[in-house]
Amino acid sequence: MEFPPASSHLGTLHYIPPNLSALEPAKQRPTSPTTPTNILLWIGGMFDTFLSVSYPLELAIHLPPTWALLTASLGSAGSSWGTSSIAQDAHDIALIVTYLQQQYSSAGKSGKLVLMGHSTGCQDIMEYLTGRDAASRPPVQGLILQAPVSDREAHEAHLPQAFLHEANQLALKMCREGHGTDAMPQRISRPAFGTQMSITAKRWVDVMSPGPEHAGAEDYFSSDLSDERFRATFGKIPPTTPLLILYSGKEENVPASVDKDDLVARWIRIVQESGGEVDRNNGSIVPEATHNLNGCAAGVVRDLVSRVVGFLGRVDNGDFAAQGRE
Repeated sequence: MEFPPASSHLGTLHYIPPNLSALEPAKQRPTSPTTPTNILLWIGGMFDTFLSVSYPLELAIHLPPTWALLTASLGSAGSSWGTSSIAQDAHDIALIVTYLQQQYSSAGKSGKLVLMGHSTGCQDIMEYLTGRDAASRPPVQGLILQAPVSDREAHEAHLPQAFLHEANQLALKMCREGHGTDAMPQRISRPAFGTQMSITAKRWVDVMSPGPEHAGAEDYFSSDLSDERFRATFGKIPPTTPLLILYSGKEENVPASVDKDDLVARWIRIVQESGGEVDRNNGSIVPEATHNLNGCAAGVVRDLVSRVVGFLGRVDNGDFAAQGRE
């Protein structure tokens, strides 16, 4: 995994008790007479911490003056994800969203809030909007999925089949016997994730989603899922929450057998058939983009940024039909 170089940045760090935070990078340009009233809240993936993915810095610089970018740090940040869950992440996101809405409201600002997930952050925000307890969470005015990939398919492609079968069976057995919160052996977790870390049996099952049911809580994006499964997730995205999909053209975590265009088209079709809104002008495949864009050419990053900015502009303008009926 490639990381950006060490660096320092101006900004505001918001702390939400007991262990949550969100970083608002400074726009690094002359002060505008327009005060930001809208929020783009960025959620990272497994192992991510502040600035381990660098493109949000470019987003912060190029957002319209009425928008501010905040990157969230959840309780599962870094290596802590192995003992957490996307349900807990969704709960954490709801706390951050509530905090931000209260802060902006008390400052006399009343704007929109869009969630942007990267990698497992995509599962997090899908869980936020379509998972259990979704109705009790604060509504948001947009959803951006950047690098929404299947962990199951990625590991099936890279791990020996016998190893993965043994690990899956052990995790399932531990869960059946009431030991789902116990850690998997290091002889399994280290080869799977390339580092020494703790992952519970339950989180292993959620991520790896063993067959034949593939019922893991995080199995939102696998290409072999049925339309019925996708209707239970993508089909539940509220019509008032338009969706932007940014699938990396050079995604290294997707097997070559997966037809990216076809998969994204299925998601879009199911959202639209269910009455939802999708930005097809700015979304779909981002050519030459890798999973997190670290190390990508500047033009590739600019392409991603321009797509996000274009989507936010459409959200601002009320271009989506259901949004206009709010």
